[in-house]
Formats: sequence, structure tokens, C-alpha cells
Amino acid sequence: MQLFLLHFAGGNVYSFEFLKKEITNVDFIPLELPGRGKRHRDKLIKNKEEAIEDYYSQIKSLRNGEPYIIYGHSMGATLGLSVAAKLEIMGDGPELLIVSGNAGPGIKRGKDFLYHELDDLNFKNELLDLGGISTEITDNIELLDYFLPIIRADFECIEKDFFSEKEIKLNSPIYALMGSEEENSNVIENWKNFTHNSFTHQILSGNHFFIYKHAAELAKIFADQFKKQLTNQNSNYYV
Repeated sequence: MQLFLLHFAGGNVYSFEFLKKEITNVDFIPLELPGRGKRHRDKLIKNKEEAIEDYYSQIKSLRNGEPYIIYGHSMGATLGLSVAAKLEIMGDGPELLIVSGNAGPGIKRGKDFLYHELDDLNFKNELLDLGGISTEITDNIELLDYFLPIIRADFECIEKDFFSEKEIKLNSPIYALMGSEEENSNVIENWKNFTHNSFTHQILSGNHFFIYKHAAELAKIFADQFKKQLTNQNSNYYV
């Protein structure tokens, strides 16, 4: 069984290392977009369709024919929906899409600006408010100069083509997770509008990056959902 993981804005292939040691008996496959991590020599993507195609191509090339789940956090959740839809069209959809840190397409933040258009100082301050960047980075000019263009490109990728997902309805079920302190966590059920199948949601304690506080719980959710989806698949087979 395969688990493909799609990172948040500014993330990379190492963003889910905290989960890796918790998950067993699954092929753990974190992916990353160009311009960071192992792909740091590649040009950054600032277009949503290009990002979707990049992730789709990666998954397609890594598929082994076994059942699989796609998991995306924040930006990875938004892109994961479109990637899953594209894979379904090609006849190889996931057993389940798990999304976190995101209330789903079409839900706007309460702020009247676009993150990627902010100057560096305000951009840095907004990232600190989200909890997605440490003061170790913001206080180090060299590190900040490296990470800000990556994070800004990722925000541009998501923000410029807002709600392009409005026509998507997956055949795969969706499981949504959010932190209790997150803006828009009260409308997490928005995700049910993007599947013809079952929808499950859960609120865990914490901010936008609550996932780091709940590694064991997340791993259990993945394991339980793999088991559930495979059980359903086998039951349908014998009907």
C-alpha cells in the first residue's frame, strides 16, 4: 500500500519526517514541488495547473498497482484534490483523500490581501502568525533569503487561480482534519461538497500546524483508514 504526502507552502520532501517513524507497513512517499529540497536546482512553480501536473506525474511514475491514499496539508490539500481528480479520470484514483489545515476550496481567509503580494516584512510577520516559520529562520538573513521566495511562490500558486476546483467531485471519500485554533475550522464540512462518496471530519487541538503535535494520532488515522477502505473494497468485490 502507498501513502503519497503533499507538503504545505514552503515545505519539501522532508516536511513529514515527524510522521515517518509512526507509520509502518505502508510505502511512505513524501513528494515535493520544484525549487526546494532535493529539487532545489529546479525552477519554482507559481502556477496551480503546473503544480497539479507535477504532482500527478510524480504519483503516476511511482504507482505500484497497490491501493493508495493521498494526504495533503494546507496547500497540499488544495492541490491534492485536483491531483486525485486527475488520477480518477485516468482510471487510477486513490482509495481516500486525507486533507488537513485547510477548510477546502472556495473558503476565503478573513484578510483582504494576498500573501504573495506582501512586502518581505509583512509577509514574514504573517507567516509567524500562522506558525509555519520559526524565529530561527526569520532572525537569520541568509535562511530568510532562501525560504521566502519558495514560500511566496507557493502562495502565488494557490492564490492566483482561486476556486478553480469548484466543479470537482471525487468518487473517492474525503477525510478532513483541522486545528482547533485555525481560522475557518468551523466550516471544515465544506470539504463534503467535493466528493460523491463518504465524508469524515475531525478537529484536533492546535494551530495551523497542529499536525506536529499529533503524529501518533495521525498515523492511527492513516492506518485505520487504509484498513477501512480495503475492507470496503473487498466487500464490494464479493457482492
